[in-house]
Amino acid sequence: PKEQTMKKIIYTFFTIAFLFVSCDKEYLNPSTASEEQIINDVNGLISLANGLQYKYSVSRASPNYTLPTASGLLTKELINLNAGNTDEQLLMQGGGSIQGSNGVLSNLWNQSLLVISNANLILDNLDIVLDQGTKGGLQAHSSLFKALALGNLAMFWEQAPITIGKNSPFVPRDQVLNEAISILEAASAELAKAPLSLAFTSGMASRIDVASGIDYTNALNALIARYALIVGDYDKAIAASDLVVKTSRSGFRQDDVSRNTLFETSFSNRNVTEPQDDKFGHPIPLQTVPADKRIAFFINPAAGVNKARASFFTANSATLPIYRVGEMYLIKAEALVRKSSADLAGAVTELNKVITKTPASDPWGIGADLPAYAGGMTEQEILDEIYKQRSIELYLTGLRFEDSRRFERPLAERGNRNFMPYPFTERDNNTSTPADPTL
Repeated sequence: PKEQTMKKIIYTFFTIAFLFVSCDKEYLNPSTASEEQIINDVNGLISLANGLQYKYSVSRASPNYTLPTASGLLTKELINLNAGNTDEQLLMQGGGSIQGSNGVLSNLWNQSLLVISNANLILDNLDIVLDQGTKGGLQAHSSLFKALALGNLAMFWEQAPITIGKNSPFVPRDQVLNEAISILEAASAELAKAPLSLAFTSGMASRIDVASGIDYTNALNALIARYALIVGDYDKAIAASDLVVKTSRSGFRQDDVSRNTLFETSFSNRNVTEPQDDKFGHPIPLQTVPADKRIAFFINPAAGVNKARASFFTANSATLPIYRVGEMYLIKAEALVRKSSADLAGAVTELNKVITKTPASDPWGIGADLPAYAGGMTEQEILDEIYKQRSIELYLTGLRFEDSRRFERPLAERGNRNFMPYPFTERDNNTSTPADPTL
């Protein structure tokens, strides 16, 4: 029966293809349906698409744990509470303490490659999908997760593979980011051809409703803006950020099966990590004023509980945003400053949309609700304020390590590292792995 077939396909996603991934090895489970059976069935592709979020979101190995944890410990957003959490402790120490054996970084690398590999299974087989509303949805969903995974690699490592295979070559991180942008743009164009089909929306386990799931049109543009800014394509970053509807929400919908992993692992207890303080880990010159309403949004001051049991990490079912609207304003502000023909007044206008934003006017309830910027009007002064606001508005998104490097903050503010060493799991299986970066 069709229902039994669908259940078998869904089960198969969690066991098929890649129990461990480097750019050299693939492991198949011979007791499950074959890869060929899955990729030649539209329902199979939809089930694979459902599974991408599971791989990206669930367990301590997933990017939704390793990305904010690695970045947070490096940049002092977080502290490790228990020295027995060895990999987290070494990230907090930074510098030469971070080796290719670090489990948090190895998981971030391996799971990102796993997501890319499974997204490719969908993207490479879309020709079997005849209905445009289903094809567009599948391409948007798989491209979104592939781009996020590519972005993870580019933000932490100088080079990374963009293909999965035996001894895949490494390319510079700008090429990795441009690959992510390219697939996002292709997906956006395909998505615009037809409304999402009932077959796709009903098959995606209600993960795509706008209120608590993924709004693809806005999410694709938000990620284009994010990665275009990092790679230095400022006009594209501005254009994409302008396309994002500022009342939109797009996030990982979680439940007691697909759990909010940062809550489950860290913030439901006081044994792994928690915020370093209520200053967002900032040095004194960058600290915000006590009236900033984002302090109470992100930091829980109650004694005896983890200080991060506020905002997006309150329960297993708490939805985790893929992007925050404030990021779009700050992307545009930064791009306007960094363009060869800098528009400082325009940048401050965008900056003030974050500084003066009230919780009620933000789709996620994030608002500083402060007076408008009244600081200096040099490029450096405005960039310093943009960095400060990004560090607060985008708290625990995993973006601060990249931001700290891009804004040329002191090396000590990012764990005395610019880039991470390559995981031994990759080096041991891929002869193309480059030498580790110098400290």
